[in-house]
Amino acid sequence: MAIRIEIVIVGATSLKDKRRVVNSVLDRARNRFGVAAAEVGLVESRDRARLGFATVSSSPRVAEEVLDRVSRYVWSRPDLEVVREEFDVTTLDADP
Repeated sequence: MAIRIEIVIVGATSLKDKRRVVNSVLDRARNRFGVAAAEVGLVESRDRARLGFATVSSSPRVAEEVLDRVSRYVWSRPDLEVVREEFDVTTLDADP
């Protein structure tokens, strides 16, 4: 299960400003929620970023809860605004 979140970094005037915020968000998400996290788009924009977060679980409910917590964390950050959010659910059948 994955989530993509597009953000605007408030007050960013350079790529350095953007990278500081993006790296903080990604590092905290990895450490707090145990997800895979990366900047997956808008890399050259100085004030926008598309972030991707993914998790794997034997329970879809658990995976959804983890990504919901990641989403709430990103929305709570005062240094950015969420523009768009997309969940992607992929389920694999268990081996017979």
